[in-house]
Amino acid sequence: MRQTDLAIEVTEYLKDHPYAAVVNMGCGLDQTGESCDNGTCRIYNIDMPDVIAIRNQIIPPTERVTNIACDLKDFAWLDEIDSAGGSVFFAAGVFYYFKTADVQKLINHMAEHFSGGKLVFDTAGKTALKMMLKTWIKQAGIKNVDAFFHVDSMEKDILPWLKYAKASQKGYMLGYQDLKDPCIPALFRLLSKIGDKLLRMQILRFDFTKH
Repeated sequence: MRQTDLAIEVTEYLKDHPYAAVVNMGCGLDQTGESCDNGTCRIYNIDMPDVIAIRNQIIPPTERVTNIACDLKDFAWLDEIDSAGGSVFFAAGVFYYFKTADVQKLINHMAEHFSGGKLVFDTAGKTALKMMLKTWIKQAGIKNVDAFFHVDSMEKDILPWLKYAKASQKGYMLGYQDLKDPCIPALFRLLSKIGDKLLRMQILRFDFTKH
């Protein structure tokens, strides 16, 4: 469902910006960018060098696909994106593992660099973050979960630091699909409501304003 949500956002942007750069941040072996290919856009996949080395072997880049080996927190990658036709960025399951200050800095840099572009990614509230990262946090010896990026309130957690962008959010599970099909079990619909409402599982969208 997360990939579907993000793909909807990418596809919608490409309707008005058919020659845009489509950028998969922290791509791994994911091919959401390629699945949204309209035949004219430029696709970029970004991840750490060891990951890109494997991706190049398994999924070799094609004429309009560029794989960039770089740490997202190293802003050198921003200059490798050709955004002349617009730019839409997405990240799936990435920012949970970033410190809040790093996410804030990255988004503000992107907003300055890619005016008119869009960024979408999934996030969750503090309670969900604790549940998702419990094992990893324990292994890493990390006690301060508050340091990691999470969003319980747009007004408190996003707007105070945001520059050159407009932020909005939709439910991760129900924001793009109502799930009212009778074939879908009632229990799944209930769990979806719990995920969106109580655990604050969301798709965040940042529209980079011109300045």
